[in-house]
Amino acid sequence: MPKLRFIPQNKEIEVESGINLLKAADQAGLYIEGDCAGKGTCGKCRVKLVEGDAGNPTKAEKKHLSEKELSEGWALSCQKRVKENWTVEVPVQKEAHLRKTTLAGGVENLEGDPAIEKIAVKLSRPAVKDQTADLERLLKHLDRDDLSVELRELSGFPGMLRSNNFSVTAAISGNRIISIEPGDTSDQLFGIAFDIGTTTIMGSLIDLHKAEVIAVAAETNPQNIYGADVISRINHASEGKGNLKQLQDKVIEATNTIIKELLKQTKVARDRVYEIVAVGNTTMSHLFMGVDPTYLAPAPFIPAYSRALELEASELGLDINPAGRVIFLPNIAGYVGSDTLGVILATEMDKRTSKCAAIDIGTNGELVLAANGRLMACSTAAGPAFEGAQIKQGMRASAGAVEAVQYVNDDFEISTIDDAPAKGVCGSGLIDAAAALVDSGLIDATGRIINPEENPDQLPEKFKNRLKRGESGFEFILVPGSDSETGDDIVLSQGDLRELQLAKGAIYAGLKILLKEAEIDEQELDEVLLAGAFGNYVRKESALTIGLLPQLPSEKIVAVGNAAGDGSRMALASKKIRERAFALPDKVEHLELSTRRDFQDIFVDALKFGQ
Repeated sequence: MPKLRFIPQNKEIEVESGINLLKAADQAGLYIEGDCAGKGTCGKCRVKLVEGDAGNPTKAEKKHLSEKELSEGWALSCQKRVKENWTVEVPVQKEAHLRKTTLAGGVENLEGDPAIEKIAVKLSRPAVKDQTADLERLLKHLDRDDLSVELRELSGFPGMLRSNNFSVTAAISGNRIISIEPGDTSDQLFGIAFDIGTTTIMGSLIDLHKAEVIAVAAETNPQNIYGADVISRINHASEGKGNLKQLQDKVIEATNTIIKELLKQTKVARDRVYEIVAVGNTTMSHLFMGVDPTYLAPAPFIPAYSRALELEASELGLDINPAGRVIFLPNIAGYVGSDTLGVILATEMDKRTSKCAAIDIGTNGELVLAANGRLMACSTAAGPAFEGAQIKQGMRASAGAVEAVQYVNDDFEISTIDDAPAKGVCGSGLIDAAAALVDSGLIDATGRIINPEENPDQLPEKFKNRLKRGESGFEFILVPGSDSETGDDIVLSQGDLRELQLAKGAIYAGLKILLKEAEIDEQELDEVLLAGAFGNYVRKESALTIGLLPQLPSEKIVAVGNAAGDGSRMALASKKIRERAFALPDKVEHLELSTRRDFQDIFVDALKFGQ
């Protein structure tokens, strides 16, 4: 079997001959961006072969890598089949999870009313005159004869009682004793709220007694190796025996990594974490629970379930108290999941009397409208452009990504994350760059970059050297190669603008359909809420310029941070709010856009920059 050594991570593994490097790196526990699921179309899974013969470059590598890069040993990991020992350099990408974990959400103070109860008791000792069984003695002191107990807890219970002078604490969930602990541990009551995103998974450790978040951590969703979007992952799950388990194992592994980090930060014992409440889109819900999502992809987009599911942590292999409860909040429809429900909870859209829209901008753009006593939701297939996927030099929001572009004083001002040398463009930078080109007059309302050869008089002299021909038309140079990390020009291509138009057009058209159904005009909206990490970093002015959002005063557009994650925190901290969450799907009207005859016309109109 060939041996691979990955640097600078210094990991060595043996792999089956013929496996591609992308999957080999995954087996080694290394993250390599692979948005196209190994098809060779995204060009993101770059690695450098330091030792070993890479062979001739493939057609995909010739397309995405320059002659200089190929001569230096750079390759696409999805294109390289391992047949001999190699040393492979995997570029270290500093993920900007901090941008997600430090977002100021819409919930400042959690309502405390935990579903788990902990009761410390001091039992009387058995005697010849009192031969009550140990469990019955405990139940009598708890004054609860309806309680059942987990066998794992009962097996060691007699010894625990006697070695702790008959002082124990019972953790109770509903009518079950899920944990019996020595001594008085009633002050230790913790839970974790998860937002299981397609791109990023975020967890919050909550002290349930205090209703306080005490630690937050995040990880890239490692399912990305099977594609950046949910359709790719649904297809993978349905294509082979064991594939669904692969996807579930990936998300559970990442979840456990987050749990480990949260407990490390706080020194909380894993057995003192008794509940997990999670939200995510409907596909992520299915994959997390290990349920076949196959029939979500084709019309009529039917999920296996929509209700809330509750399991034991041990059933899923999650590293908290083995009898801890894991609750995935209910989904609303096939492509409107519990993450949207979390947004509704956190922003209290179900209680508002004003006209309010909420938009979660992402691969699947989820939209909610509260107006005239109705609560409506829909989902649009925006695609992965906002995450940097399908963009020529797109990338995740990490160090070196162009995140802000402004057209100021007849020039372009560029900012990168961490002020690092530019190496690509993330979603917020993409929107900013397009808006700046609109402001400068370098692109028209249709999104077409001005042809400097056809319109030389329209192009200021100082910008002529920033336009060049590319594969999909003209490209605008955001950062010249002399200033970039890679040595290549960082560009915004005509193809990138088309991808952005498709994404923003889908979201805006979805909102227009909701407004049409509610029989109101966009100018009647009192507020538009931007949910999610991406929404928090999008400049409102740029979003308005390109026509992503309705043309409203900027003060009516409010970023609410990770509202989906806030919703999961609220439902974890309060059983009353959790019950509200369980009831919400019946109150939300779901609009299926694929059945609307008017959607295509509205979508086409929404493609233009500016509205």
